[in-house]
Amino acid sequence: MSLDIVILAAGQGTRMRSAIPKVLHPVAGNSMLGHVIHSARQLAPNGIHVVIGHGADLVRERLAAPDLNFVLQDQQLGTGHAVAQALPALTAETVLILYGDVPLIEVDTLKRLLALVTPEQLGLLTVNLADPTGYGRIVRDGAGNVSAIVEHKDASQAQRAINEGNTGILAVPGKRLAEWLGRLSNHNAQGEYYLTDVIAMAVSDGLVVATEQPLDAMEVQGANDRRQLAELERHYQLREGRRLMAQGVTLRDPARFDVRGEVTVGRDVLIDVNVILEGKVVIEDDVVIGPNCYIKDSTLRQGVVLKANTHLDGAVMGEGSDAGPFARLRPGTVMDARAHVGNFVELKNTHMHEDAKAGHLAYLGDADIGARTNIGAGTITCNYDGANKWRTVMGEDVFIGSNNSLVAPVDIQAGATTAAGSTITQEVPAGQLAVGRARQRNIDGWKRPEKIRKS
Repeated sequence: MSLDIVILAAGQGTRMRSAIPKVLHPVAGNSMLGHVIHSARQLAPNGIHVVIGHGADLVRERLAAPDLNFVLQDQQLGTGHAVAQALPALTAETVLILYGDVPLIEVDTLKRLLALVTPEQLGLLTVNLADPTGYGRIVRDGAGNVSAIVEHKDASQAQRAINEGNTGILAVPGKRLAEWLGRLSNHNAQGEYYLTDVIAMAVSDGLVVATEQPLDAMEVQGANDRRQLAELERHYQLREGRRLMAQGVTLRDPARFDVRGEVTVGRDVLIDVNVILEGKVVIEDDVVIGPNCYIKDSTLRQGVVLKANTHLDGAVMGEGSDAGPFARLRPGTVMDARAHVGNFVELKNTHMHEDAKAGHLAYLGDADIGARTNIGAGTITCNYDGANKWRTVMGEDVFIGSNNSLVAPVDIQAGATTAAGSTITQEVPAGQLAVGRARQRNIDGWKRPEKIRKS
């Protein structure tokens, strides 16, 4: 079955009170429309056609991709009018209609809906709600067959008592769609061309309207204001938390945990509260992540320990390595097996080999640190000369004393030692001690200045 997908994303979202188009507001670090496009791609359609209007240029700029066809709806005259704008590009046997502000829709739900479609049958996604205010009502005949959808503003009191609501998500035979859209009228309370009127036309033409429902009503919840956006965010995070727990992760509190990207996990992982995982994150078996950690685009190999308030961005931590508390690993950082960085240590574009250690209070940028090397407190690599970055290279078993400034480019060879308080500006041969500090002088008879008293 060939498939075209139309995503309606032209609305302004006035209740958001924002200069940003509604569909670009984020849930879990991705725009609502981005989530819908991600789900659409997993259905492998012939084409994805995004109908845009308010903020069209910004939507194109943020989401442009070779597999997306953006269609402009100059005037917002209703959902039926919006779909009609995409008609010239639709060639598939089946057309699926989605909404750019309904980001939690599950791919499995859409697959079940698409399975209903035949040349003589369309698929409609409905939802049962305790309070369906604002939803179009599903009207059924005496035999339980769908006969029409009546929008809330046009519904009678008896119709408003119906709890089955229309989600707007619809899968239809492609050959029928153009004809039905051409017959739409705007004679209704809103003066708009309702896509929902297609249902009554299909019934009149002898087609069956088959219905499917989401397993979770929040799948079809849209966001019209910031409160609803926050509800979607929290529901998404709880859903992600359940998914990770099913794979062997212990979450200290699923309500205080955020995923903003794609996370792969192993077994027996422990994640404490207020942890944020962003971008592509890989967490292998037996990893322990303390509270308040931020991890972006990073890999944590088996047995890694991250202590509280540690920040990772573009880093790889090797098996059994650890960092923190209050450590920062910036892009290009690689820690090999059992390497250690402690509190207030920052690494950038630095490779720490096996068993290397920087216990506290250090900045190590653009450096290669050999196996078993120890970095004293207060050490920095002076890697930037104001125009260019330079590397510091340390061999195996180097000992760097406290409060060292290592002025790159510099090579400290295997087994060398640098004395505390040194500024190292040139090569240190293997096994030698480098002392790069001024000689101390004690001045006899010196008196400390006294404070001048004001008269």
